[in-house]
This record gives sequence, structure tokens and C-alpha cells, in this order.
Amino acid sequence: MAISLRHITSCCKLINKHSFRTIMTSSAKLEKAVEQLQKNPYYEKYADRIAALQKTSPEEFLQRLEEQQKIKDEEKKKKFAPIDTRQFSSVLNPKKALQNDSTVEDKKLDAIFKMDLVKDKDALEIQGIWEEYHKNKEVISAIIPVEVYTTLQQNMREYPTFIFPLPRSQGYEFIMSQCYGHTVHFTPLLAFQVHKENAPECLTMVHYIELSDKGIILMRGEYDKNVLNAQEAQCLANQFQMYFCGKDKAKLQLLETFNKKPDSFKHMDLISELENISLV
Repeated sequence: MAISLRHITSCCKLINKHSFRTIMTSSAKLEKAVEQLQKNPYYEKYADRIAALQKTSPEEFLQRLEEQQKIKDEEKKKKFAPIDTRQFSSVLNPKKALQNDSTVEDKKLDAIFKMDLVKDKDALEIQGIWEEYHKNKEVISAIIPVEVYTTLQQNMREYPTFIFPLPRSQGYEFIMSQCYGHTVHFTPLLAFQVHKENAPECLTMVHYIELSDKGIILMRGEYDKNVLNAQEAQCLANQFQMYFCGKDKAKLQLLETFNKKPDSFKHMDLISELENISLV
């Protein structure tokens, strides 16, 4: 039966790959290994098996210690590996500061979309065209009912800044949103801490209001593929709508606290909200 030494971590200091081959069966090395193992709180649990293996096959005993050392080294490399620079590449180069809301000129729909194609269409037909238009593009998009966007826009003005937790392999990375006119700029919080208002955005969502008379608002989001992938960009867009649509009182309260009572704001509340999202 294989001996499990997963929890016996103190013995790892004994293993040296270069010298192991030359003194593998030496009694001194065995004695030192046992001394170290005896200091481990899990030693008693495996003492009989360790003693038996040490007596019958000292070479295998030391070999297993070396294998455990390799496993531990690999786990340490993964734990303390350099952070994925894709996530933080945006901190390297600042951009020009965003202007005051009153002077920001929102992008126009006709710059990316032929208005003649939809001027005689109803909302449902336009939705199909909009979705088809973006199907093979590396952007996110949506159709928002005017009544929903009215509330969104009101809250964008009332609460122009907020942060969202984005799931990462290491846990969560906070992304800050800044609302200007009908546009929302998302920036990694780390980048903002470095460059302040000059921090480059990782996602820019533009709400086009040209077809509001048909009862819809078109949304298009362009993201920096060095920082986000499509799923992460969509995650941010979904969170933004859930907070700013005003339907969830708890989320609306967090918006207000962040903007008007920052000393009372708790970042962990955002994570709790994200982890308890209900689709009902």
C-alpha cells in the first residue's frame, strides 16, 4: 500500500536533488530524515509504515521524500507564479483624461451601423439585425427597452462611479466603472490607482439612443482583449445592468453607499451579491 506523505511537509528541507544521488542510502541522511519527520504533527499517524519502509527499503524511503519535495515545489510555483500580465497590461500606458460629462460627445450610431437599413423596421426586426450584425464580431451587444434605459440613465447620473468584482483564477479583481453621458468606461481598479483619471479602460459600453422612438436603445461594448475575454466583458455588462436598473434594492443601496457614504462601503458585500445571484 502506498504511503501518503502529503501532510509531512517539514521533511522537504532534507531533499537536495544534486546530492541525493551520491548519498541516497547513507545512514546519516536516513537519521536526519527521521528526525525531521518526527517533528511533524502527522508523524504518529504514519510512524509504523515509515519505520517499516525505512527498514526494508531505505532507497525507496528517500525516493518518496524526493517525490514529495517535487510535488511541493510545483505547488509553490503555481501559488506564487507571476500574475497573468494580461490582466494588468492596462496599467502600463495612461491615456488622456476623460472630459467633464457636459462636454463629452457620445458616439453616433451611424458611424458603425447603416441607419437606412432599419429606419422602416420595427423593434423586433431591428433586434434581429443588431444581433446578426455583431454575431461574428469581438464585441458585446444588447437591445435595451427604453423604459429600462430611462432608469439606467438616471442612476448613471446619480451614481457615476462604481466597482464590480470580476472572477479571476486568483479570486476576484475589482473593475471600476465611470459613466459619462450615455457611455460607461470600465477600468481595472489597479490601473486607476496608478494612473487615476488617465487610466485606460478595458471595456467601453456605448448606449445609442437614436432609435429610442422605436422603444429600444442599442448597446455595444468594445473590450481590450489583452485584459478581458468575451465572457468577462459580458459578466461586467450583466452586473452593470443588475445594479443600475434599480430593481434590486440591495444593489441600489450599495450604489448609493459607494457614491455618497464611501466610509461605510464594504467591498465584500459586492462579492456576496455576485455569489448569490438569482436567475429567478
